[in-house]
Amino acid sequence: MPEIVLMWAELVPFSWSGGAFFVILWVVQHFNPFGMNIFADLPNRQAAKYGDREQLRYRDYQSGQWMSMSWTTLRHAVERVAVALYDLGVEEQGRICLFTQNCPEIFITHFAAFYNRAVPVPIYATSSRDEAAYIVNDSGATILLVGDQRQYDISRELHDMCPQLRHVVVLDPRVELDNHDKFAMRWAELKQRGDDKAGQVAQDVEKRRLAGRNTDLMYLIYTSGTTGVPKGVMLTHSNWDAAMVAHIERIPVDDEKDVSLSFLPLSHVFELGWSMCCFMTGVRVAINLDPHEIQKTVKEISPTCMCSVPRFWEKVYTAINDKLEAAPPVLRMLVKRAIAVGKTRNIKYVRQGKKAPLLIEKQYQYFENKIYRKFRQAIGIENGYLFPTAGAMLSDKITEFLHAVGINITIGYGLSETNASVSFFQQNGPFTVGTVGTPIPGVEVKIGNENEILVKGPTVTKGYYNKPEETAKAIDAEGWFHTGDCGEITETGEIIITERLKDLYKTSNGKYIAPQMLEIMLGQDKYIEQVAVIGDGRKYVSALIVPNFDELKAYAEKKHIEFATIEELVNNADIHKMMEDRINDYQKDLASYEQIKRFVLLPRPFTMESGELTNTLKIRRPVINKRYAPLIDAMYAADFRRKK
Repeated sequence: MPEIVLMWAELVPFSWSGGAFFVILWVVQHFNPFGMNIFADLPNRQAAKYGDREQLRYRDYQSGQWMSMSWTTLRHAVERVAVALYDLGVEEQGRICLFTQNCPEIFITHFAAFYNRAVPVPIYATSSRDEAAYIVNDSGATILLVGDQRQYDISRELHDMCPQLRHVVVLDPRVELDNHDKFAMRWAELKQRGDDKAGQVAQDVEKRRLAGRNTDLMYLIYTSGTTGVPKGVMLTHSNWDAAMVAHIERIPVDDEKDVSLSFLPLSHVFELGWSMCCFMTGVRVAINLDPHEIQKTVKEISPTCMCSVPRFWEKVYTAINDKLEAAPPVLRMLVKRAIAVGKTRNIKYVRQGKKAPLLIEKQYQYFENKIYRKFRQAIGIENGYLFPTAGAMLSDKITEFLHAVGINITIGYGLSETNASVSFFQQNGPFTVGTVGTPIPGVEVKIGNENEILVKGPTVTKGYYNKPEETAKAIDAEGWFHTGDCGEITETGEIIITERLKDLYKTSNGKYIAPQMLEIMLGQDKYIEQVAVIGDGRKYVSALIVPNFDELKAYAEKKHIEFATIEELVNNADIHKMMEDRINDYQKDLASYEQIKRFVLLPRPFTMESGELTNTLKIRRPVINKRYAPLIDAMYAADFRRKK
C-alpha cells in the first residue's frame, strides 16, 4: 500500500484564497489512500515525523515536577488505551465521557477513541453530580474517566443514576478508591489491560481505525446552558477537518519553537480546538493541571502562544495599573509616554500593515527594552507572540493597551455549534479594535432578523443530539445557524458583536439595554469582580455587584474604615459612595437610560456550585433573578437610597 506523500497541513502556507479553501478541504478529506479519519492517523503520522521530540509537557500528579512526553511515547500510549477501550466494550460511535481537569490522559483517550471510531464527550471538571449524570445519560456513555477525588466520589453516585454506565477509570493516582467499588480501575490498570489484550484485539482496533469516515461523529460537546439544560452539540470529523484547514491558513506557527500553554478547560471547544490545531501542526502543548496555579505555570513555561478568556487579560491590566499607581511620579510619566508610543506604532501603523515613522520606531525600540519587555516578563510571556482570546467581549481600552505593550491579543468569536471560531483578527493583515475580526475561510456570515448573526459553512454542527426540535430552531432550512448573538458587519467585512439576543433588556420606558456591555465596562475596575445588570421590564437599570474583596479590604484599611465582617464592609456607606463615584465615572458618556441608577454590593461571589454561573463562568440570569428577587425588588423601592 502506498505511503501518504502529501502532508495536508503543509499545503496551507501557500496562502490560498477564494474557492481554493474548498480545494484544500477536498484534498484533506479525500486524498487519503488509507481512508481513515485524519485525526485517527495523527499520532502515527506525527510520530513518524517528529519521533522522540517532545509534544506534551505536564506536571506529575504526586511530585508536581514537569514531565515530558514525546510523539513516539504518545503514540504507544494511544495504541495501548485503544485496545483497552475495545476490550471494555466500547462500540463504533460509542460514547466515552471524560470528567476531569486538564491532563495528558485526555488527549491519549481522545485519540484512542478515534482509533475505535468512538466519540469523546468532555464534562467540565467543576460540574455538579446532576450535571454530570445528565450528560452521561443523554450521551449514552458506557465508560467514564474521572480525575480527582471529588470527581471520583461523584462517579460513585452515578452508578444508580446512569444504568448504562459500566466502567469508571480513575486518572489521579492519589485518589482513594472505595474498597467496595467494583466498577472502577486506575489508569495504570487500563494501560496494562491494553498490553494484556494486544494481538487479535489490536488488529480489530486497526480495522476500525481504517474504516473511519469524515461523516463519523468526532465529538459530542455539551453547551453550558445559561437558560436551560445543556445541549449536546454534534461535531463530525468533517467539521474538524474544515476548522483545521481554516486555522492553519490564518495562524502562523513554528513547530520547532512554539509552546502553547493549555489552561482553559479542555471541555471548552475553544481550548480543545486550539490544542488540536497545535497537535496538527506539531506545536508543543504544556498542560496546566490546577487552575489555581496558572500564574505560576505561565512563568515556568513561558509560552509563545496561549488561548484565554478576557477575564485573564482584565486581571493582567488591573495588576499592571495597580503597580503603576504605587510607582514614583517620574516612572508613571515614562510608562504613560511608552504606552502612547506603543499605541501609535502598533495600533495606528502596524495594525494596518504600515511601517511606522522612524522617530516613532526608535522610541518604540527604546521602550521595548525599558518598559514593554518588563511587563511581559512579569506575566511570564516574554517569548509570547500569539494570544487567541474569546468567550466574551474585551474592552477596546484593554485591547489597545495590550497591543501597545507588545502583547498580541487575537480577538475572536465562535460557539460550540460552529466548532469554535467563526472569526478572529488576521495575523498578517489589518484588523479593527472593537470588532472580532473577519470570518475564517469557508465560513459565511450574514445579519438576520433583529440583527442576529447567522453562520453557515463546513465547520457548523449538524445539530443537537437527541433534540430535533432544538436543532430545527437553531438551523434553518437554508442551513444557516442562528447564533442568538446580535451584531453587524462592517464595510471591511469585520464582525461587531453587540449583545446576546436573549439578554437584551427592554425597560418599562421602552428603551433597549445591552447588559453585557455594562458588565464588561465595569469589569475593568479593580474593585469589581462580578456584575449582574438588572433592568428587564423595570423603569431603570440596576446591578448586583460582587466586589474584589481583597482590594476593598485594602481600601478600607487605607481610609481607616472599620469592619468586622464582609457584610459590614459591603454595607458601609463610605464604601458604597466610593463605588458609586467609580461607577458613575465609567458610565458618564452613556445615555441616561443606559446608566446604572442603583446597585447592591454582595458579600459573596456568584459561583458554579450555586448554579449562578455556567462552567464557562457566564452568568445564569434566570437563576440570579430568582435567587435575588427580594434584593432586586428592594432596589426599585422608593426608600432604597434612604435605607442605604
